[in-house]
Amino acid sequence: MCTAHEHHSETTKPVNADVSFRVDDMTCGHCAGVIKGAIEKTVPGAAVHADPVKRIVSVGGVSDAARIAEIITAAGYTPEANA
Repeated sequence: MCTAHEHHSETTKPVNADVSFRVDDMTCGHCAGVIKGAIEKTVPGAAVHADPVKRIVSVGGVSDAARIAEIITAAGYTPEANA
């Protein structure tokens, strides 16, 4: 959980999500940026929307939910399926 940064409403515009997760420990724009960056680095071409206020990460252009969950977990956060 990140406590050193201000909350921001979102890091990107909403996407048509193929995969979404609730990430309760994504608490600020910094957290959202870490998750977004990790997914985009690992899955080039993925469209990522991370909203720390709603605590939802949505990813378009992918179908492997397990892989996205692994990436979020490796970034230090806890994804919950079916957001």
